[in-house]
Amino acid sequence: MDARKSSIAIGFVVAATLLIIVSGLLPGAKMLSLESVLRVLWAPDGKIDSILVWTLRLPRSLAASIAGAGLAVSGYLLQALTRNPLADPGITGVTAGAIAPIVGCFVLLPSLSSAYYPFVGLAGGLAAASVTFWVSRGGNGRPLHLALGGVSISLFLGAITIYVLLLAGPQSTALLFWLSGGFQGRTWTHVIHMLPWAVVGVAGALLLHRVVAMFSLSDHAAAGMGLQLNVWKPILLVLGTCPVAGVAPVAGPVAFVGLAAPHIARLLKPRGAVWEIALTAAIGALIVTCADLIGRTIAIPKELPVGIITALLGGPIFIYLIQRGRLEFKGQGA
Repeated sequence: MDARKSSIAIGFVVAATLLIIVSGLLPGAKMLSLESVLRVLWAPDGKIDSILVWTLRLPRSLAASIAGAGLAVSGYLLQALTRNPLADPGITGVTAGAIAPIVGCFVLLPSLSSAYYPFVGLAGGLAAASVTFWVSRGGNGRPLHLALGGVSISLFLGAITIYVLLLAGPQSTALLFWLSGGFQGRTWTHVIHMLPWAVVGVAGALLLHRVVAMFSLSDHAAAGMGLQLNVWKPILLVLGTCPVAGVAPVAGPVAFVGLAAPHIARLLKPRGAVWEIALTAAIGALIVTCADLIGRTIAIPKELPVGIITALLGGPIFIYLIQRGRLEFKGQGA
């Protein structure tokens, strides 16, 4: 796919995401007409329809799209860093590493401001990923090594999270819903808190697309081309963990996006790493925005957590990729 076709593909996915966002402003406990939505989008008037759109529904949909883009690029970076098609924030333990200390702070350190949660999540995610990569021989072992290492770390941290939940008492119900992944009640404040972390991951990946592309080579080949692996590996790991650290305090764990979106993007064969990263971000935004819309409309007035919907969507995609033998990665085995 040349640059023109790549840009058209990205534009199509972005347009589809915007359409889903606008469509998501219509349904809810009170259904709104398209005419009403377009009117209050153009000229907010402070009435009930305007409040529903601008205060409740629009920030929620934007939060979902930002989270999807960030998590998708996080998965892309982790797959590039490890040259492993199974790498994603969930399988590498990054998500569990971010969630566990955040839950611990929420329950055991209630005086700590939630503004610090992304930094707590970043530290936990980096620590968990580092242990997983060590278990899987620096991330360069077989995919099975990475999967087993990540699952082991995730199970260990999951057990700690459950123990802390047992100490939470009445707060455990709200925490359990948050741990299922969701954007219910998210406001512009949540969007503002999450946006810089997602932007760091996506923008960083785009700016360093040549470095990311060189990681598709073997370590020897990349080093021979002048890439300082001991410098760039930690940088890419931090960039891959930042979106998870920003999204986790707002939405909890959202499964499968970081695994499925990069593979879907590669199936479309965009031209070069920069287009591949941009397309991955767009597809991730579309997946999570669709999942959020489905989760809050399928059983109105009740809601299903987004994490459940993305798992239901991502599971069949993952199985299809395995059955079709598409879980390959450039440079694998090099």
